[in-house]
Amino acid sequence: MIKAIHDTSNAMFRDPAGACRAGSSVCLTLLLERGLLHCDSGGAPALHLRFDKDGSVRSVPMALCPAFAGADLYEAWRAEVMIPAKGLYWYWFEIPGAADGSGHGADGGAGAVRIGLDPRTGQAAVSGESGDWQITAEEPAFADPDWIRGGVFYHVFVDRFARAGEPVCLEGKITRHDWGGEPHWRPDAHGEILNNDFFGGNLEGIRRKLPYFEELGVTCLYLSPIFEAYSSHKYDTSDYMKVDPMFGDEAGFTRLCEDARARGIRIICDGVFSHTGSDSRYFDIHDRYGDGACHHPDSPYRDWYYFEEDGWQSWWGIKTLPRVNKDIPSYQEFMAGPDGVIRHWLRAGASGWRLDVVDELPRTFLEKLTAAAKAEKPDAMMLGEVWEDASNKVAYDERKNYFEGNKLDSVMNYPLRRGLIDYVREGNAQALARPMQMILDHYPARVIHSLMNILGTHDTERIITALAGRKLGPDATRAEKASIRMDASEWAAGIRRLKTAVVLQMTLPGVPCIYYGDEAGMEGYNDPFNRRCFPWGHENAELQDWYRRVIAIRRGCPVYASGGYRLLAARDGLFAFERAGRDSAGDTCEVEMAGSDTTFAGGRPADAAEAAAHDAALRRVTAANCGQTLQTLHLFGRWEDLLSGAVFKDDVPVPPGQAMILRPGK
Repeated sequence: MIKAIHDTSNAMFRDPAGACRAGSSVCLTLLLERGLLHCDSGGAPALHLRFDKDGSVRSVPMALCPAFAGADLYEAWRAEVMIPAKGLYWYWFEIPGAADGSGHGADGGAGAVRIGLDPRTGQAAVSGESGDWQITAEEPAFADPDWIRGGVFYHVFVDRFARAGEPVCLEGKITRHDWGGEPHWRPDAHGEILNNDFFGGNLEGIRRKLPYFEELGVTCLYLSPIFEAYSSHKYDTSDYMKVDPMFGDEAGFTRLCEDARARGIRIICDGVFSHTGSDSRYFDIHDRYGDGACHHPDSPYRDWYYFEEDGWQSWWGIKTLPRVNKDIPSYQEFMAGPDGVIRHWLRAGASGWRLDVVDELPRTFLEKLTAAAKAEKPDAMMLGEVWEDASNKVAYDERKNYFEGNKLDSVMNYPLRRGLIDYVREGNAQALARPMQMILDHYPARVIHSLMNILGTHDTERIITALAGRKLGPDATRAEKASIRMDASEWAAGIRRLKTAVVLQMTLPGVPCIYYGDEAGMEGYNDPFNRRCFPWGHENAELQDWYRRVIAIRRGCPVYASGGYRLLAARDGLFAFERAGRDSAGDTCEVEMAGSDTTFAGGRPADAAEAAAHDAALRRVTAANCGQTLQTLHLFGRWEDLLSGAVFKDDVPVPPGQAMILRPGK
């Protein structure tokens, strides 16, 4: 059996770690068990690098590095390769005629052996069950929205957050006067769920709650769609240029943005550009406007849609959401032109866009949307909804290449959400370590520092339900979801687990996002039970206080804006990591090998007092134990837990259910 090591979590094996800039070089190292190869016979391994866009492969011979700490057992082979252009690169290693003890190649003959990535373990493996390692090369075309770094998102579902004034009553829509009541979930007589009940949340209600956001520590509000639409969720847009009258008007939106900005809070809009509503001025199924695509072949919007003999193509088969052809020039101009939707709402006060189902937007269209936003506001944020590894996403037979530098600034971090839930609920530390390493390997640092780190959204069950509620199967009915409430023991476990999840969410690389009401203890399964009204006056004070404390710690330390990340432990329920330092440009996320000593960018100051102050300002360790037994984290020096006030020397005991944020002590 061949023993080979290529650990991308350590800069010794890949330097620089993670993504790189186009035109730069990457140094790659492979450790092979000593005696496997015979250099004097020309048997040197080779690095193979494949460019994703054209499939071309380069082969680079590797050189033996004589000075290596583990030379008794392993030999280090190294190659430096230039990454010429932006895009994805895949690499693997090849060992010519590697001996297996019988004088034959490890594959049974004298042929070469392929060493690639084992996706199950993340380690090097012999060909047959291995894939390739990935390098993401970027070429940033725009400035980063660095105003979000170190901040906190808050996701507002507008109709259910806060209301001010008298509710607006419109024909065909149900005005609810029972704030906090159960959203309608039963189908009507035709078997449809119309989502047409409104509780009266509006923009003015949000504006009046700005002091709440400021006290909580929020720096950016992400609003669910605010544009005119039939439903309460507004993902069925009727008019992209008009605020829904049940929410307010454009002047009210601008006032909200201005007042929020005065408190250090930005606002981003939700852009739904893959489909419209059927009851819209563009499709106009009821022929209200007189020139809609549905009834008028000469409509200016006709070629926006995919009409067929028996109707039209719709989003995921939902006939009220006709799918849009994003390649049509008139549609692209409407969205990304000088007076288009993107620029209009940035002028009105928004600071960016969250793009719904961004994988359904062609790359060229997305590039135009981003270029329009950056032309209007150079620091505008363009954030995409992606549920998987966004670096290599393929959708509709197209590699999206979101992180080349001219499309998205960042994405919603669903892989991290899944890992956090699995770890906090089940104690599986590797379930969190693996997605974190994937992100560090595949995402550019500028993307990592702006990731929207979510615990819940309008598309998922509430986080406290996910962490401690009853697990339901895929066949659970809406009636079941509506009736189930967490019992006392589940609540106790949920609060404890959510506190741990919040500590991790607030201190891992990226920007945490609070789904409205999670901090107040809202429970519920997925839509519409995750979209109940914010419980003003009935919040869980314990959770709210915890959020405030942890956010204050986050915002009080610059390391959380762009500091490096180093995994310290992921075993037996213990998950611990260090955030430390930053480079002068603020755009790298260094990855270090786990160990007891600590390093950070820029080196350690020479003066002892200065070094202590530097450490305290630029070093934090997060430790959590979601297992069943006491675990010990081995550190050097004195450390203070900012949550409990406890002080430790060298060894930090971490009891089950405990989460800590440690800083160097005096």
